[in-house]
Amino acid sequence: MKMNALDWIAWILVLVGAINWGLIGAFNYNLVGMIFGLGIIAQWIYILVGLAALYIIWMMLAKKGKKK
Repeated sequence: MKMNALDWIAWILVLVGAINWGLIGAFNYNLVGMIFGLGIIAQWIYILVGLAALYIIWMMLAKKGKKK
Protein backbone atom coordinates (compact mmCIF):
# COMPACT_ATOMS: atom_id res chain seq x y z
CA MET A 1 0.00 0.00 0.00
CA LYS A 2 1.55 3.27 -1.15
CA MET A 3 0.86 6.11 1.25
CA ASN A 4 0.74 9.78 0.33
CA ALA A 5 1.56 12.71 2.63
CA LEU A 6 -2.00 12.97 3.97
CA ASP A 7 -1.99 9.27 4.87
CA TRP A 8 1.28 9.68 6.79
CA ILE A 9 0.02 12.74 8.65
CA ALA A 10 -3.18 10.92 9.58
CA TRP A 11 -1.28 7.87 10.87
CA ILE A 12 1.09 10.06 12.92
CA LEU A 13 -1.82 11.99 14.46
CA VAL A 14 -3.64 8.77 15.33
CA LEU A 15 -0.44 7.39 16.84
CA VAL A 16 -0.04 10.54 18.96
CA GLY A 17 -3.66 10.19 20.10
CA ALA A 18 -3.23 6.51 20.94
CA ILE A 19 -0.07 7.15 22.95
CA ASN A 20 -1.76 10.03 24.75
CA TRP A 21 -4.80 7.90 25.66
CA GLY A 22 -2.52 5.08 26.80
CA LEU A 23 -0.65 7.47 29.08
CA ILE A 24 -3.91 8.90 30.43
CA GLY A 25 -5.27 5.43 31.13
CA ALA A 26 -2.13 3.99 32.66
CA PHE A 27 -0.64 6.95 34.51
CA ASN A 28 -3.26 9.73 34.42
CA TYR A 29 -0.72 11.76 32.42
CA ASN A 30 -1.94 13.93 29.54
CA LEU A 31 1.11 14.41 27.30
CA VAL A 32 -0.66 16.69 24.80
CA GLY A 33 -1.97 18.82 27.66
CA MET A 34 1.47 19.02 29.22
CA ILE A 35 3.16 20.05 25.96
CA PHE A 36 0.55 22.46 24.61
CA GLY A 37 -1.35 23.42 27.75
CA LEU A 38 -5.09 22.98 28.08
CA GLY A 39 -5.98 25.86 25.77
CA ILE A 40 -7.06 26.21 22.20
CA ILE A 41 -3.93 24.60 20.72
CA ALA A 42 -4.50 21.35 22.61
CA GLN A 43 -8.16 21.44 21.61
CA TRP A 44 -7.16 21.73 17.93
CA ILE A 45 -4.72 18.84 18.34
CA TYR A 46 -7.56 16.69 19.71
CA ILE A 47 -9.81 17.73 16.81
CA LEU A 48 -7.09 16.87 14.29
CA VAL A 49 -6.53 13.48 15.94
CA GLY A 50 -10.26 12.74 15.70
CA LEU A 51 -10.43 13.82 12.07
CA ALA A 52 -7.35 11.72 11.29
CA ALA A 53 -9.02 8.68 12.84
CA LEU A 54 -12.14 9.24 10.73
CA TYR A 55 -9.96 9.59 7.63
CA ILE A 56 -8.19 6.31 8.37
CA ILE A 57 -11.51 4.54 8.90
CA TRP A 58 -12.76 5.95 5.58
CA MET A 59 -9.52 4.93 3.89
CA MET A 60 -9.78 1.36 5.21
CA LEU A 61 -13.43 1.02 4.17
CA ALA A 62 -12.67 2.40 0.71
CA LYS A 63 -9.80 -0.07 0.30
CA LYS A 64 -12.03 -2.93 1.47
CA GLY A 65 -14.65 -1.94 -1.11
CA LYS A 66 -12.08 -2.02 -3.94
CA LYS A 67 -11.07 -5.61 -3.16
CA LYS A 68 -14.57 -7.00 -3.85
